Amino acid sequence: MNIPRWLKRLWNSLLIGGQAVNATAKGKINRTDLSEQLMEAGPGSFLIVLITAVAAGTVFNIQVAAELSSQGIGSEVGGLLAIGMAREIAPLLTATLLTGKVATAYAAQLGTMKVTEQIDAITMLKTDPVEYLVVPRLIAMIIMAPIQCLLFFTVALWSGQASSTALYQIPPEVFWTSVREWLILSDIPFMLVKALVFGLQIGVIACGWGLTTRGGPKEVGTSTTGAVVMTLVTVSLMDVLLTQVLFG
Repeated sequence: MNIPRWLKRLWNSLLIGGQAVNATAKGKINRTDLSEQLMEAGPGSFLIVLITAVAAGTVFNIQVAAELSSQGIGSEVGGLLAIGMAREIAPLLTATLLTGKVATAYAAQLGTMKVTEQIDAITMLKTDPVEYLVVPRLIAMIIMAPIQCLLFFTVALWSGQASSTALYQIPPEVFWTSVREWLILSDIPFMLVKALVFGLQIGVIACGWGLTTRGGPKEVGTSTTGAVVMTLVTVSLMDVLLTQVLFG
């Protein structure tokens, strides 16, 4: 039976991810590269997360607040926005943004190193490419994905409150009272768990696709696109599972 190449690459990515987790557990971390990757996944991506969070909070409110206000229950807008953001929108949109911004960079960087035989040179120097290249990227995503998600959630809530007050005359204290009444204590930790799992997936698949790139420089673009598509598909499927487990 001829196994599809994408399935082989997914399997190899999981193996690479397992090696990276094992190396991290043993403390084999390239700390020099780690700081650079933390900047890429963190401060380097803050602006796009901030802009999208403002837009998401405002758009959500325009859609929901108008309907609720017309029914005389505009005071519940904050609660609906809070649980919608915490349980679904914040982790999923953050993962999508990081896939577009960070996963593409990882796949392209490692894919270029693979086709130009830099990976082979690293191996010849008796350095494990997984420890040297994948581990810092994986740690950066695991640390920064929840932080970015929390930033997205916070900014979206403030944006929602501002738009509610400006457009629908909902007092800020009414908005925040609704948030406190609707939001369950476990929602925020579960949101961060989702973000962490998504960050791990993004790192594993992006690095795996980069390291399994074959051919010449032209294949780097194909590999990067494949990494983005596979990441988005697997994150969506994982989202269904986590939503059922955490919030079902």
